Amino acid sequence: MGQTSSDGRDVLAGRLLEVAEFTHAHWFFGNLYEAIVKIPDRVAASEASRELPRTPFGAGSPGRYYAPIAPLNAPAAVAALISGWRHSDSRAWLIAGAASSATGAAATAYLLRSINPKLFFSPQPLDEERRKPLLKRWYRVHALRLTASAVALAAIHQARTIRLRSRG
Repeated sequence: MGQTSSDGRDVLAGRLLEVAEFTHAHWFFGNLYEAIVKIPDRVAASEASRELPRTPFGAGSPGRYYAPIAPLNAPAAVAALISGWRHSDSRAWLIAGAASSATGAAATAYLLRSINPKLFFSPQPLDEERRKPLLKRWYRVHALRLTASAVALAAIHQARTIRLRSRG
């Protein structure tokens, strides 16, 4: 016998949860690493050279790490919410995951548009007097982003755990 459309939706919902959990783990641990080792301080103070251009994807820039997967974070969380909506036992977790993911995406968009170009991608590093307040703001927004990514990851993991327990 073939799968029913309900079975197909359940398979899709499970796959979307897997993708959402993976992308949010990638995002959380990347954000945590950036904060712990103070990547922004290093990148903001680095001099431009042919080997180390001050560009979003230059050597040393976290852009190389995030670009392949980060754009999937919020869409995967929202897709998991939509596909899992009819499962009331995990709906609240899916809502929390999608909302936190959207919050983190908004914080990231703010950094990418307002802070990062001045701080990291100017032709030469800013002097310390101009760099310090931008770094302070970057870390404050990053704390929000790190918290949002942690909440999203935990919520999506919980939704996936509930799903796996209900199937077995």
